[in-house]
This record gives sequence, C-alpha cells and structure tokens, in this order.
Amino acid sequence: MSVDTRQRLVERFLRYSAISSQSDASVTAVPTSPGQWRLAELLRDELATMGASDVHLSQTACVTARVPARLPEGHAPVPAIGFCAHLDTVDVDLSPEVHAHVVTHDGGDVRLHPERDAWIRRDEHPELDAYVGDDLLVGDGTSVLGADDKAAIAAVMEAVVRLLADDPLVHGDVYVAFVPDEEIGLRGVRTLDLARFPVRYAYTIDCCEVGELVAETFNAASATVRITGVSAHPMSAKGILVNPVLVALDVVARLDREQTPERTEGREGFVWVTDLHGNQSTAEIDLSIRDHDRNGFAAKKRALLAAVEETRRQHPRAVIEVEIVDVYGNIADALTDENRVAVDHLHKAMATLGVEPRPLAMRGGTDGSWLSQQGILTPNFFTGAHNFHGPAEFLPLSSFEKSHAMVLELVRQAADAGE
Repeated sequence: MSVDTRQRLVERFLRYSAISSQSDASVTAVPTSPGQWRLAELLRDELATMGASDVHLSQTACVTARVPARLPEGHAPVPAIGFCAHLDTVDVDLSPEVHAHVVTHDGGDVRLHPERDAWIRRDEHPELDAYVGDDLLVGDGTSVLGADDKAAIAAVMEAVVRLLADDPLVHGDVYVAFVPDEEIGLRGVRTLDLARFPVRYAYTIDCCEVGELVAETFNAASATVRITGVSAHPMSAKGILVNPVLVALDVVARLDREQTPERTEGREGFVWVTDLHGNQSTAEIDLSIRDHDRNGFAAKKRALLAAVEETRRQHPRAVIEVEIVDVYGNIADALTDENRVAVDHLHKAMATLGVEPRPLAMRGGTDGSWLSQQGILTPNFFTGAHNFHGPAEFLPLSSFEKSHAMVLELVRQAADAGE
C-alpha cells in the first residue's frame, strides 16, 4: 500500500471521527443524534462529488450509492455486491467528542495526550507488542477512538474513490450503505430501503484485529418485565402492600446465575439483566437474551417466561407483564450453498493479502445479522482496531490499510468469479 493511500485513509478517518455521532438509546427517533445527520450529509456530498450513481440520503439518515460496473465487452455477468458500515459510535459514559491523532509506537506504554495522564498501558494491553514500530491512531483518553465504525467508513469511501477513478480494476456494480444507530440494537439498518441496496451479498466491516472474520453471531432478543404492585402507607401496609421492587428481585433471583455474561464465553449464551428500576407502585426489568443456537435461544426465552410465571404465583396480587422482542438473528442460519461464496471470498481475499484468517463466533451482532435475515447474506470482517468501546481503543495503520485492501480485493474476487 502506498504512502499516499495511508495518508488519505488517515485524513478521512480524522475528518469523520471529528464529527460527534454517538448514538443515544434514550431517543426513539432514528437517527438518535444530530451528529449522525451531519456525518450522513457529509458522506452524501462526498459520494456525489466523486461521481457515484444513485446517491441517496433517506429520512432516517441512511446513505446509499452505487459504483457502476466496469466490465470489458464479453465479460461474464458479475453479481452486485455491497458494503455496509454504521455512522454511530457507542453510547457510553465517555465524551462524545473524539480527538484522534497518530502516534508512533516505540514499545512499552502509549501516551494518549502530551499533558494529560492518559495512557494505554502495555501491562494491561499486551497486544501492543505486535505493533512496535507501527503508527497508531489513538484518542486522547477521554473518549472512544471511534474506529467502530469510522475506520470502516473511511476504508469503504477510499475504495469508492479508487473504483470511480480511471482504474483498470474490473468489477461489477458495487453498492455502499452507511446506516445510523447500530450500537443500540441495529435500529438504523431496519429502516434501510433494500430496493436501494439490491445486492447478491454484502459485507459489514465492524470488528477488531486483522484477520477477524465473522459468519456467526448471536441470536438476540430484548425483554422487558413490567410489574405493578399495591401501594399502601406503612401504618396500614401489613397484608396490603405489594412492593414491586421486591417482586422484581424475585423474578431476577429465579434466573440461572450460570447463564450470565460474566459466567459464559465462546458460543455459550446468556440472559443479562441490564437495568432494574422502580418505585412504590411500579418496577421494570430490562434484559438481553443471547444465544448462537436457535434451540438454546428459545430455551432462554422459555426460562424467563417460567420465572415470571412462578413469581406471579408467589405474588398473586401483583400484575406482571413480560414482552420479548427479537432484535437480530445468527448470520450462520442464513448460509446456503448458493450464498456461501461470500464467505469463501473472505478467505480467498485474506490469502491474497497475506492475512491469516481468525474465524470468530461473535458474542454480539452487526448490521449484517439483520441484513442476512432479509435474504442478503452479510458476513463481517476486521477494521484492524483493538479495544472497541473504551478509551484504550487504538488502530494500527498497517491494519487499517489491510482493511481497506480487503474491500478492493473482495470486489476483485466477485468479478473473477463471475456469475
């Protein structure tokens, strides 16, 4: 990869990351933050200036565009493929303002700010050792870096520049989609007009170190248990008061403590109590249900319903309601003999670029989890960054370049395979 390409990737990342686009789970509209609108408008304008076709910005800040095919006369038909990345950064209790910059890693700890005592400590993050001598994109210790997913946006946009230029790379139609609010339940991609993303298969770029390849994610559901108790003054509460907070605790106590995030790993699923709040009259429990296996996923839903039913019998005067909503599915369940080529091409692209594949059963999901359920198989590959969702996030530039090169190589793979 040329020095010019590296510099352009860095400049793009710095431009995009400077736009605060943290999602906000407390907002119901999509997008949930004004910064996502600003970033979407910027990408729309850049795509139009580049000369992309069918550039469109939706009412929910989904940006779509097409890079027209460049095929010599007589070339076999090539399926349209797509790339999807998300506009938002994670909704965490850190500054939404990202101040990214490049440092050279000479070994040991990495200082994030020249005047602030903010570091990535090598003892806590030994993965730094693999990048001694490399340049790293880092934040200033007050925020995430935002490589999740600004690195993906930059990698795709720089590829669009290349594909639209007077370049000899043969390719079919390539579609791009940039969507909001991935970090808070894949809200944005659900509003994507799939008629503007008419691809055979697609890729998200939304995970970590070089070589990570995801064709298997959780099945995911969110659940809410709402409890209405019976309020009474303490002077006359005996036999009358039904404390909804204590009822909520009884529901939680009936869940399997061995099936929680802190007790599970790999392909083991869990039920996670993410919030519990209440007062004298009502209480509410929010839960996340996750499992790679559909049978295990269904069993965890049944276990929650059983816990609620047992608590109803214990507290017959309380009103206990439960709502379970599926959020996304396992990409692996969408794999078929016909669409498996998308995953095969990931392996071939990595082999061509000298990248060792690191297949990962993701303990989470991507926008591709939802797209795959809609009939567009969408596996995922690396941005190259480490330590997503925290101030120790960093992106080696050598890894960033590999992620960008993967976009171009996957386009080439699709053209070489033909119809």
